[in-house]
Parts: sequence; structure tokens; C-alpha cells
Amino acid sequence: MAGSDPGRYRPGAAAAASVIPAGMPQPEAGFRDWIARLRMAAVAGGVPGTVFDRQMRAAVFLPEVVQRDRNQTEDVRAIWDYLDLAVSAERLALGQAALADHAALFDRIAAEYGVGKEVIAAIWGLETRYGAVRGTVDTICALATLAFEGRRAALFQDELLQALNILAGGHVARSAMIGSWAGAMGHMQFMPSSWRAFAVDADGDGRCDIWGPDPADALASAANYLRHWGWIPGQPWGLEVALPPGFDFRLAGRGRPKPAIGWQALGVRAVAGDLPDAGAAEIHLPAGAAGPAFLLLPNFHVLARYNRADAYVLAVGHLSDRLAGGPALARPWPRHSSPLSAAERVELQQRLVAAGYDTGGIDGRIGPKTLAAVRAWQETSGMVPDGHPDPEVLAKLRKRV
Repeated sequence: MAGSDPGRYRPGAAAAASVIPAGMPQPEAGFRDWIARLRMAAVAGGVPGTVFDRQMRAAVFLPEVVQRDRNQTEDVRAIWDYLDLAVSAERLALGQAALADHAALFDRIAAEYGVGKEVIAAIWGLETRYGAVRGTVDTICALATLAFEGRRAALFQDELLQALNILAGGHVARSAMIGSWAGAMGHMQFMPSSWRAFAVDADGDGRCDIWGPDPADALASAANYLRHWGWIPGQPWGLEVALPPGFDFRLAGRGRPKPAIGWQALGVRAVAGDLPDAGAAEIHLPAGAAGPAFLLLPNFHVLARYNRADAYVLAVGHLSDRLAGGPALARPWPRHSSPLSAAERVELQQRLVAAGYDTGGIDGRIGPKTLAAVRAWQETSGMVPDGHPDPEVLAKLRKRV
């Protein structure tokens, strides 16, 4: 599905002339041969041979697509910088205008699928700026490039065959099948497999058109997607909460759910309104104890099916709240701090392992095991055990030697 960056990467015509970095597969050295070998699998997967030949003859290798794919893990933007962009005053104003312009459509989708109109509008806003930036990359070229490059070959080869079958079915013209560098398409940035599974014909014209100027099919398809993955009608994604003095931060974090009544008994309160009785909930501290705290409800995890990055889901949730008339966050972000760089994340894991903690590997990726190791280190070091890997934690680990 969608990428996690509110700004969409769009390699232009210069892509074909770009310098190809060392170590990257050379297109002239094997791209055409790879296409020839792929033909048998494509035909076996239901793609007519004539369609494969015609569409893949026009496929070219896009070096900038591979560069973008390999550089994703280097994004160390602070959560507040991400939200400043994702939930900007301009994006909020554009979203309110979009809701007004398509009021009847949004009301119909909300009634049919049980997903709040502001949630669908927020995803639309983050994915394509409410349809204004749907991408300029040829989907077949993007998927062929990523399948050939090999890092996630099986995934992108399957998406490529799905895209070819969409073309074979006459659902969209090749010239209109454009999108992001990763092959996500249309207003809501569906991957071809998601189009196949969840696209709907909301305007009744006999087509599931997520690419054209009319957003009806795309918006309804996104609502259908969320409903399929368990969206609970009438419940929020989460909410900002205030933690009581002396709160035990060892209780916070993913994988530590309690019902709302349990959190309420511990003194946790909603910043606005009451804690909803909405099933198991977790306390989330995206910037540690110094920043805002959120109570994540089951619908948060449904949104994560669209894009698993916590920052993206938080942005969708908060933007949807603001579109519905909700307030800005009450607690400020610790803007004096900064996220760890890629090299610092690796160093953090190395030092934690040297201190006897299991980080699940040393790869610079901060997953559950690394967060648990940070929390355990904080406890032994007299720090607030919020599990947040910030520069202060790394500085203390450095002093340990």
C-alpha cells in the first residue's frame, strides 16, 4: 500500500539518464534477459502472452527507484517534524475543503463501510494530498525495476504480474497506470494486489477506477480495505492521554495492553473527554516520557495495515481528529532532542549487546527487542524506563566504558 512519507517521491524523465550506483544491477547487462525469463511465470500466472510482450517491451529500468528503495531506512526525521508536515494548517484546510466538496460521497461511504469520513479523508491527504499528487512513475517500470533488483524480488514480481493482469483486463490504460516509485497507484496509493482484492465500483460505471480524476472508487476502496481488516465502527483510533504523577513507565509500550478501565484505575485520563471503552489499549510514547502520550485502541492496528509505520498511523489518526474538529495536541514535543542517526542506532545496539542485553541483532532497526533492551538499561541506570532510544541513553552507554 502507501509509503510512509507524506511527500511522494516522483522520479521524472531524468531517471533514465541517472548515474547507476556501484553494486546496483546494470539494466543493459541483464534486464532484458530477466524479462525474457519472466515470461513463462507470467503466462502461468494468467497474463496473456501478447499482453506481456507488448507491455514489457516498453519497460525500462529506473535506477532512481532502486536508490529510493535502498535509502528508506536512512530516514531519521523526528516524529514532530513528520507531524508538522502531515498535519499542517494547509493540509487541514485542504482536507476540510475536500470533505465539503465531496460531502455526499463521504457520507455514503461512511454509512456503507462504517469507517469515519475524516479517517478516509486523512489517508487521502497523506497519500496524495487529496488527489493532487498521485505520482508520475510508470507502474510497470517501477515494479519491474524492483523485481529485477532483487532485494524483495518475490514481492515485486507478484505485484508486477498483478499489474499486468489489470492491464490485460482493460481496467486502465498503461498511460494512466502511474503512481509512486514503489508501484502504489491512484488517489489512495493501492498496490496492484490490493486493487485486486479490495477495489470497488462506487460510482456505478462498471469500473473500479482508482486512477482517474474522480476519487469515488478510490475512497470507497480504502474504506473497504479497512473494513476487511477489522475496523470497528464508532470507535476512535486512539487519543491523547495525561499520565498521573509517579506513573510506572514500565507499563507503557507495545504489547502491554489493558482495558480502558484498567488504565483509568491507574490514573490515566483523556486530555479531552473520557477514556472510551473500546477493548484492549496500549500506552504509546513516540518521543518518550517527555512528549505526548497516546492510548492506542484496536483501530490503530487496523490503520497499521495500510502502512505499518507508527508515525504514519499517528499522523492519519491525528489529522482525522483535527478534520473532525478536534484540538491540537496538548502536550508539547521535546523539540530540543533529536532522533538517533542510522550510525547511532547501530552503535546503540552494539553497546547494549556489550552490556549484556539482547537487541535481536545489530542492524540499526529499532524493533521490540531493542526497545525492551533500552528499557532494561534505563532501569539499571536510574533513568525513566520509557524505552525511548534517545541521545541521552546513548550518551550514558558511552560513559559505561
